[in-house]
Amino acid sequence: MAKVLVAYASLTGNTEEIAELIVEGIRAAGGEAVLKSVMDCNADEIKAYEAVMLGAYTWGDGELPDEFLDFYEELDELDLSACKAAAFGSGDTGYAIYCGAVDQIEEKLKERGAEIVQPSLKIEYGPNAAEKEACRTYGRQFIEICAAVS
Repeated sequence: MAKVLVAYASLTGNTEEIAELIVEGIRAAGGEAVLKSVMDCNADEIKAYEAVMLGAYTWGDGELPDEFLDFYEELDELDLSACKAAAFGSGDTGYAIYCGAVDQIEEKLKERGAEIVQPSLKIEYGPNAAEKEACRTYGRQFIEICAAVS
């Protein structure tokens, strides 16, 4: 099983909760996951893992939050061609661009050569009961896909 870094930015706790639920799913499937706020790590740490899941809430009109910007820019220095990846996050459908930060993260991962192994996970606000289970399933599926394509 792949060792996975799950790094996120969260303001209200919604994206942090999503990240925690994803990690629960990874661990339930027998995977090893390390959960970190992007404020407590740097992108270079990805090199110590076989896979990465990055998450952020969307700020304003589809933008990355300020606390994710340094990490995002550090990704430009990395070759992620040996890395399996996925993106997740929270947003608000009241804005013109729903979960735009998630899309930006996924595009950056692709640009740096990462293999996106499953579509991004987008949750409006915080996860409800059904979405909580969907987050756990997302983590389980991610680690299972990583194991299958290794």
